[in-house]
Amino acid sequence: MSIAPTTEAPPALRQLGGLPGPKGWPVLGNLPQIKPAEMHLLLGQWAQEYGRYFQIRMGDRRVLVVADHKAVAGVLRDRPEGFRRTERLEAIGLEMGFKSGLFGVNGEVWKRQRRMVMAAFDPEHVNAYFPSLAKCGERLAGRWRQVAAQGAAIDLQADLMRFTVDAIAGLAFGTDVNTLESDDDVIQQHLNKILPKLFTRIVSAIPYWCFFKLPSDRQLEQAMAAVNEAVAGFIAAARQRLRDDPARRMSPHNLLEAMLVAADEPGSGIDDAQVAGNVMTMLLAGEDTTANTLAWCIWLLQRHPAAHARATAEVCAVRIDGGPVTLEQLAQLDYVEACIHETMRLKPVAAFLPLQALKDTAVGDVAVPAGTVVISLMRHDSVDDGFLPDAQAFRPERWLGEGGLSAGSVKRISMPFGAGPRICPGRYLALQEMKTVMLTLLSQFEIESVGTDDASTPAERMMFAMAPVGLRMRLVLPAAAQAGITPPSQRRSIA
Repeated sequence: MSIAPTTEAPPALRQLGGLPGPKGWPVLGNLPQIKPAEMHLLLGQWAQEYGRYFQIRMGDRRVLVVADHKAVAGVLRDRPEGFRRTERLEAIGLEMGFKSGLFGVNGEVWKRQRRMVMAAFDPEHVNAYFPSLAKCGERLAGRWRQVAAQGAAIDLQADLMRFTVDAIAGLAFGTDVNTLESDDDVIQQHLNKILPKLFTRIVSAIPYWCFFKLPSDRQLEQAMAAVNEAVAGFIAAARQRLRDDPARRMSPHNLLEAMLVAADEPGSGIDDAQVAGNVMTMLLAGEDTTANTLAWCIWLLQRHPAAHARATAEVCAVRIDGGPVTLEQLAQLDYVEACIHETMRLKPVAAFLPLQALKDTAVGDVAVPAGTVVISLMRHDSVDDGFLPDAQAFRPERWLGEGGLSAGSVKRISMPFGAGPRICPGRYLALQEMKTVMLTLLSQFEIESVGTDDASTPAERMMFAMAPVGLRMRLVLPAAAQAGITPPSQRRSIA
């Protein structure tokens, strides 16, 4: 007697409108409950309350919020065919004066620009520009030596942003802006105003700026004009260098020259306006994300003496003979790189990512109609003990597969650079920048303290990228410590 096989129908998909979620206001939905600077914290709180799939209403639109890392990875990999950057991001960016760059564009325009930018960020190109990055590291060390000699505190995030602006301008555009050795940091001051304003406008319930301008809106207009003028200058200078030295087309000296050469290829479909959009993207993304991750990493290391000691020992072994930083030295910083990855797991600067469905689809077990915005929470599962052991602890060794921990597991859950075709093209450069700073800091200085003025845990502030608030650092020169000043290890540091 045989039994006919049976097939079970797949479970029915849940509908977005039937998902749980916070109660909102009439017409405005949940927008009045959202404070932009704390939006990532509120979404995380709601995920704990309503589950890993829930809905919020932004005005008259239902938005799906997803905290399941497998579903998040699926959404990220389903780009650009299934999901795109939101129409609202693109519209407000253009309204503010952004040129068409890789960060915000979609479809065929994205595919053309992606080829150009990936060619520019190829590791071989980045490595060729490394002397410029090492020079920025030396300038940062010089700046910090002066402050340490004065016994003063360092505004950690501001100095790291100077470094990242100098690094991206030198590596990417062949321009030595040198904010590290000057108080004339005009471009940095302008850059600092752009992404926070873009973010607050995206989540604003009412587009008030269409009817009247606040002082911050007028400052934004000035900032956009100044940065666009600077970008035009970078491009004009690069074009002149290519005209003066045609051999540079075969071997571009920086990322901007490489982009222009790629754009000039027959059929590229790229013009100088689109190159300008990508220059702007590099300036903004390269400044905020890398500087914020470094600030969080230094703070976390200071709070964990064993990790700090191991990172310092690794750095000192690598730089035993001193001299300038080299690529070979960076390649040996396995534990330092693990500290950086662990920082990005605990303090991802892109704490959530809104994308918009291009077609009817499903995310997990939820039906998602075309046009729906899906907000992916990037930190929920990566700090959950159900997915990683001791998940909320700073344990860099998990990235090295030590102590019975699985490096593969954490890599599948933590996705600070995204995933799929639209994974961050600058991730290799960002890691090189961060390792350069950590090598410089740990080999040339002793950290006395890192913290806020009131010794509290630094607040997380969402300003498009998630930043620590109020971190200040005090350094001691090794020579000063040898002269009889109490060593940092015997001092009480700010926790």
